[in-house]
Amino acid sequence: MSSYHFFAIMSRMKYINRWSLMNNTRLENISEHSLTTAMLAHALAVISNKKLGNNVDPEHAAAVALFHDCTEIITGDLPTPIKYSSKTLRNAYKNIEEEAAHQLMGALPEYMREEYEKLLLPYDTDEHTLKLIKAADKLSALIKCIEEEQMGNREFCKAKTEITLALEKMELEEADIFMRDFLPSYSLSLDEQNIAL
Repeated sequence: MSSYHFFAIMSRMKYINRWSLMNNTRLENISEHSLTTAMLAHALAVISNKKLGNNVDPEHAAAVALFHDCTEIITGDLPTPIKYSSKTLRNAYKNIEEEAAHQLMGALPEYMREEYEKLLLPYDTDEHTLKLIKAADKLSALIKCIEEEQMGNREFCKAKTEITLALEKMELEEADIFMRDFLPSYSLSLDEQNIAL
């Protein structure tokens, strides 16, 4: 009987740290980041449907977001300033990510590959859903910056400004609504959030 390694490999996401060029008060791995991004993508899709009258599949958005960085198990986390420093590097890294996705799918039994291809290589996902996932990814990074700032770490100040500007340039109403209605809470303490525990 064959043994398949896909999910054991996925469990290694917790060993890949993000923000490797930055001084972190608390390390963040891609497993944590992927969970946050998935929750945010789901929320943006719900906002899109309930507030803006769209027809986005929140569960699909969350599932694609959950796997959006899983190729970094193979490639490692290339810092954003390097990844996007030139069109040549951006295209080369995209090709490497695609090859890594195919390698990961090879660790699945044949009968599961078609379903996971939709998540690891979401070519059939509509443009608006992909934009929501991209915004969720940026929101997750922005939240990390806010958390570091709350701990007195000024290392993330420039990143916070750049990510905020990038989100604004997306002109995505769902992200604007999330930033207006939910983002301020990330700057509050638990007591200030006034949650009944």
